[in-house]
Amino acid sequence: MQKKLNIKVGDAVRVMSGESKGQEGDVIAIDRTKMRVTIKGVNMIKRHNKPSASNPQGGIEEKEGTIHISNLMVVVNGQPSRIGRKLDENGKLVRYAKKSGEVIK
Repeated sequence: MQKKLNIKVGDAVRVMSGESKGQEGDVIAIDRTKMRVTIKGVNMIKRHNKPSASNPQGGIEEKEGTIHISNLMVVVNGQPSRIGRKLDENGKLVRYAKKSGEVIK
């Protein structure tokens, strides 16, 4: 059984530690087995590609690398916040920002 994560695809997050500390972006993809997240425009790495039939020139491609999920915090109203879960008025479990108490979509 996979662990329930506080971060979902589409969330705005801020990097709290590491080489990309302080940068913000939206979550593109999550690797649940390795607990790593890809964020748009953050932790850019260069990938050297050999020439192939689809890419006859080859060259250097720049793309987003992954960051461990423990180094991220969800941004709500411009402030990074921890995430909790609570029942709403309909009895459905929703995520909320612990700093402001606001429910996250």
